[in-house]
Amino acid sequence: MEYKDYYKILNVARDATQDQIKQAYRKAARKCHPDVSKDAHAEAKFKEIGEAYEVLKDPEKRAAYDKFGAHWQEGQHFDPPPNWDAGFEFKGSGAYENDPGGFSDFFESLFGHAQAGGRQQAHAFRMKGEDHHAKIVIPLADAFRGARQTITLSRPSVDGDGRVSTSPHTLHVLIPKGIIEGQRVRLEGQGLPGYGGSPPGDLYLEIAFQEDRLFHAEKRDIHLTLPVTPWEAALGASLTVPTLDGQVQLKIPPGSQGGKKLRLKGKGLCSANHQGDQIVTLQIVAPEPTTDEQRRLYRAMAEQMPFNPRAGLER
Repeated sequence: MEYKDYYKILNVARDATQDQIKQAYRKAARKCHPDVSKDAHAEAKFKEIGEAYEVLKDPEKRAAYDKFGAHWQEGQHFDPPPNWDAGFEFKGSGAYENDPGGFSDFFESLFGHAQAGGRQQAHAFRMKGEDHHAKIVIPLADAFRGARQTITLSRPSVDGDGRVSTSPHTLHVLIPKGIIEGQRVRLEGQGLPGYGGSPPGDLYLEIAFQEDRLFHAEKRDIHLTLPVTPWEAALGASLTVPTLDGQVQLKIPPGSQGGKKLRLKGKGLCSANHQGDQIVTLQIVAPEPTTDEQRRLYRAMAEQMPFNPRAGLER
């Protein structure tokens, strides 16, 4: 996927005001409109200009795009960094009912779930404040136990000069015990202020997990790869295994093979109504022989226990 430089497409500077962006869009759209231009690629250019304006006219999308855009050039291969949008507030609840469609893969990879153009509401004199949504990245341990966190989000806005700026939005958040990745925490009244005495909107926080050295989550189950020796797998053993709830003893059945999965019930992401487990996958690790005696031991094993693990590959 190629990176799109929306500033270059509209031929504006990265510090252009919102009015300058609007003027540049109108000029480019008139020039490349398929009903006016004789260029064979006019329709594609017109769509590209509209996509660029969709991002740069919106302070929220523009601020998030600017977060990493300066490090890429037009046409370079691009993969969005994991959780690139964490910490930025966007319009809407984040429920993503309205997929805009019609935009490039680049746009969809960044904003595909954001509602194009924001949410329009009537009755401007009296109107509830707009909902916002944002993504936050938390440790797995906080999801396992539940936690109170102080987070600071970037809330974009347009300053008096017509340029996009961000201000910190600090919040105290209760992370529910057993929340899973992708679920949302609703903070009532933490969206934008209402009009005409109406209440403010809400803020929806989507949960993502930090990369953990030992564990990874798949919905409610926590997965761990456990290295074991060939003799522990062959003869069985009782091993100390880490969990998010501390260390426990796990029995390895005799004759276990690499890839075997063992389940620790209730050691996953558990809430009041749902249970998750920890899945332990065995990884057999053979020690490297470093002495003549150790090499003789391996040769003796090969002689006394003839075994071909590739027998099933024969045709």
